[in-house]
Amino acid sequence: MSNPLFQQARNAVASAKQACNTGENAQTSIDKAKNALSSAYANSNVEEQKQLHAFQDELNRLS
Repeated sequence: MSNPLFQQARNAVASAKQACNTGENAQTSIDKAKNALSSAYANSNVEEQKQLHAFQDELNRLS
């Protein structure tokens, strides 16, 4: 079974990237994605944690 919190975090990061490209509520989207990443990290396996770190790096470049 896949981790729904991981999927939410991945989707939130994608939304934040899109918001930054369009300029619409970019900081709010980034903040939501960071919260989703934090929630997902506690409930993820090692491989998911590696991907979550990569997502965090992407968000750091956006903000």
